[in-house]
Amino acid sequence: MTVFTEVRRERERESTDLFDQNPSQHINQTDKRKKEENNRAMEGGGAAPPADTVMSDAAPPPQQPPVAMGIENIPATLSHGGRFIQYNIFGNIFEVTAKYKPPIMPIGKGAYGIVCSALNSETNEHVAIKKIANAFDNKIDAKRTLREIKLLRHMDHENVVAIRDIVPPPQREIFNDVYIAYELMDTDLHQIIRSNQALSEEHCQYFLYQILRGLKYIHSANVLHRDLKPSNLLLNANCDLKICDFGLARVTSETDFMTEYVVTRWYRAPELLLNSSDYTAAIDVWSVGCIFMELMDRKPLFPGRDHVHQLRLLMELIGTPSEADLGFLNENAKRYIRQLPLYRRQSFQEKFPHVHPEAIDLVEKMLTFDPRKRITG
Repeated sequence: MTVFTEVRRERERESTDLFDQNPSQHINQTDKRKKEENNRAMEGGGAAPPADTVMSDAAPPPQQPPVAMGIENIPATLSHGGRFIQYNIFGNIFEVTAKYKPPIMPIGKGAYGIVCSALNSETNEHVAIKKIANAFDNKIDAKRTLREIKLLRHMDHENVVAIRDIVPPPQREIFNDVYIAYELMDTDLHQIIRSNQALSEEHCQYFLYQILRGLKYIHSANVLHRDLKPSNLLLNANCDLKICDFGLARVTSETDFMTEYVVTRWYRAPELLLNSSDYTAAIDVWSVGCIFMELMDRKPLFPGRDHVHQLRLLMELIGTPSEADLGFLNENAKRYIRQLPLYRRQSFQEKFPHVHPEAIDLVEKMLTFDPRKRITG
C-alpha cells in the first residue's frame, strides 16, 4: 500500500500561510514553491518519491510526532492553577488541559475554528484537537456539535474516526468554546485526489472497500451520514481510511431528520435535489458513487454551480428518468422533471474508457436515479 507523504508535506509547507488574509499571496507563494520543486526534481533526473503517497509493502513506520510546519515557537502560558495551558495560535487562544504537551501545531482551519495536533502525555498518543469557537452562538451549529459527539461516543469501528477525549472547559458553568480530541490522521481523500500522485486500481478498490465497510457499520446502527465527500474521508500513511464529520448525521427514526440542509451539492442524490420528503440510506450510496468516480477520474463527477445545474449535469450522464422511476417523487417534482429537456443516457464506458469495466458497472448501480433501485449494502 502507498504511504501518503507528499500531500502531508505539501500541507506542512503551506501551513504557515493557512491563516493569511491575502489568498492571492498564498496561491502565488504555493505556485512558486511547486515550480522550484519541479525544477529540482528534473535536475535530479526525475520526480522525488511522493511523500504522502509513496507506496510500500513494508511495515508502517512507528508513529512520529507531527512536523513543526515551520513554526518554531508558539507562545504558551499556564492558566487556572496550572491545570490548563493557553496557546496563541495565530492570534487565536487555544486552551487545553495540561496533559496535552507541546508542540501544539495547527493542522487545519475552517468556519468552525481551528484544528491542532498535540501529544496526550497520559496515553502517549498524538491527537487532533478541534476547537469549535463560540459553539453555542448558533443553535444549528450547536446541535451539529452535540450530534457528532453523541454518535461518535457510541461508535467503534476501524473505518470510523474515533473521539479520544472531550477536553473539559476550565469553568464548566460558563464556557463558549468546545474542544474535541480525535485520533490523528495524516490527510484526507480530497487532498489525495487533487495531488499529482498516481493511484493504482488497487488503491481505488481499497479505498472504496473501506468506505463501504464503514458505511455498512453506520447504516447498521440506523444512522445516515448525509454529508459524505472526499474531505470527510481521512487517511493515514498505511492507507487506512476513516469516515469523519457526523455533524449532519441522523438516526433514521428521528421524525424531523428531513428538515436540514444535507450533503454537499456535488455529492447530493437526485431525491435531495428534488426535495423528496422521504429519503433513505440510498443517499449515502449515491455520494459514494460520486466519490469513487472522482477518485478514478481525478475530478468531480457532477460539479454543479447550483441545484438546477447539478440536476442537469447528472441527467446529462444518466439520462432522463422514466415515468416508473419518478414514482418516489411528489407531484411538483414530477412536473418539474417532465418539463425539462430529454437527455439520452451516456455510456459510462465510452465516457470513462480508462476506468475498469467492473468499476463502471458498480458505479452505474450506485448512480441510479430511483433510490428504490439503487444498489445497497
